[in-house]
Amino acid sequence: MNETVVARLRPHGRAMFLPTVILLVLAAAAGYFGGTFAEDWQNTAVLITAAVLAVVGWFVPLVSWLSQNYTITTRRVIVRSGVLVRSRQEVLHALGHDVTVRRNALQALFGSGDVLVSTGLDRPVVLRDVPSAALVQATLHDLMEANRPRPPSAMSIG
Repeated sequence: MNETVVARLRPHGRAMFLPTVILLVLAAAAGYFGGTFAEDWQNTAVLITAAVLAVVGWFVPLVSWLSQNYTITTRRVIVRSGVLVRSRQEVLHALGHDVTVRRNALQALFGSGDVLVSTGLDRPVVLRDVPSAALVQATLHDLMEANRPRPPSAMSIG
């Protein structure tokens, strides 16, 4: 059986809302205060401070958000995360026996949630804050059912 990609996901985009607000406030503040001081070094300091805060408040969260990938194929679930140190987890659908969706109030409002894929042996693999968590859960149930080992059928003799 060939393995094909069913879905590529990352955490819900709402994670970038606050960093984007921070970036907009920093841009407005830098534009407003950028040329108002009498000394050139003060104007330069405002712009440098805004740039550093933009990197810390927007770019670092963006890279962190982009570094989390979830891939669902017809045979397995692959979870990749990390910026400097990459981590990769895989669960074969044939080994998974339980898929649970866990949500807080904000996730329920947006239809996202944490999808836990349990194999029964170790701690579950968690797909954190995926959009359309109920659809992901239903898809994983279908894929696990399709990949379950089938008992050999009894042959009739006669």
